[in-house]
Amino acid sequence: MAIKADLVIIGGGPAGMSAAVAAYDAGIRDIIILERDKSLGGILRQCIHNGFGLHRFKEELTGPEYAYRYEMQVREKNIPFKLNTMVLDITSDKVVTAMNSEDGLFQIEAKSIILAMGCRERSKGALNIAGYRPAGIFTAGTAQKFVNIDGYMPGREVVILGSGDIGLIMARRMTLEGAKVKAVCELMPYSGGLARNIEQCLNDFNIPLHLSHTVVEVHGKERVTGVTIAKVDERRKPIPETRQFIECDTLLLSVGLLPENELTKCADIALDRITGGAVVDQNRQTEIEGVFACGNVLHVHDLVDYVSEESEIAGKAAAEYILGNKKPATDINLVTDGKVRYTVPQKISAEENVTVYFRVADVYRDVAIVVRDGENVLINKKKQKVAPGEMEAITITAEMIKNLEGKTLSFSIEQKEGK
Repeated sequence: MAIKADLVIIGGGPAGMSAAVAAYDAGIRDIIILERDKSLGGILRQCIHNGFGLHRFKEELTGPEYAYRYEMQVREKNIPFKLNTMVLDITSDKVVTAMNSEDGLFQIEAKSIILAMGCRERSKGALNIAGYRPAGIFTAGTAQKFVNIDGYMPGREVVILGSGDIGLIMARRMTLEGAKVKAVCELMPYSGGLARNIEQCLNDFNIPLHLSHTVVEVHGKERVTGVTIAKVDERRKPIPETRQFIECDTLLLSVGLLPENELTKCADIALDRITGGAVVDQNRQTEIEGVFACGNVLHVHDLVDYVSEESEIAGKAAAEYILGNKKPATDINLVTDGKVRYTVPQKISAEENVTVYFRVADVYRDVAIVVRDGENVLINKKKQKVAPGEMEAITITAEMIKNLEGKTLSFSIEQKEGK
């Protein structure tokens, strides 16, 4: 016989814990968190560098410190959680199937579910790099776990492919542990990480960043002995005459994160082809009523502070759903011009203030972020620079939504007048 619960939260990382605390504060007591790892905290447990919590707590914390603050709130409120628990399936009628060594296989019939499974790294298999499969090739996050939690050094001479934030942070970490980071290669003509990480992790340690470069071959059969890098053209194809050999024993991959949405697919929830996460409204509710998504399983965030902010929205909305509270409904779709790659949420279902998060497709300077209702300009926000590595946010007020003529809001990046 299935257990019954008001709210099941899948994932005990920063998103799951923030959502649980918010739902509890909104009046829900019958909550359970299911976490597959041996402790709460998610990826933050291995992120021992500082820079977390500046927005949320107005102070600089390490990843474990940030996670601990939320874990203490979960424990103080006596919110139940099950560790070492793998969720196998969720259904559209909100039945969760999970298993662990203590309870065996069990099911929970939930009134509401919050998906907070986080994301995983894209691996070498997705890149089609020529060469054997020698030891010494790691994703940046795996290397981070080896160094920060297990105390192992993956290698001594390192090349990093990709300039995502984890790759940049590991360039600094490996250098501090005595390794020589010979190069960071980035396929795109701009970095995929935060500007502060470029400055603090590469420039401060004189680590070269090669933009518009990629690894075209891995050398070595038993262990990596080196890599060949090459510049790429505007179509991102390697230019043969620019090939260059770099001797190394380790290749770290920081080539993107993929939201963990296998369970979301089990429930036949629609996914956004750009974000890889579910299509949601401003409450982070998916197309199935009572099922919400938040954190990196929805879209990849730069800062954990934003994950907590978004997860609180989902937690409060799940509580409102369980309690049966409803707001005046509307039905507005958000569309983009291509320069704006995506928005989260993708739609607005109630007349209230909504913060819309989005990323751009390229680096643009001296531009305006324009939000339109048909021909009517609702917002024209000037920016000196926008870049794909940093998420942008803009607030749509309830008043704007109330006076909408159409059922679509368009987001675009436009040159300022006179430029």
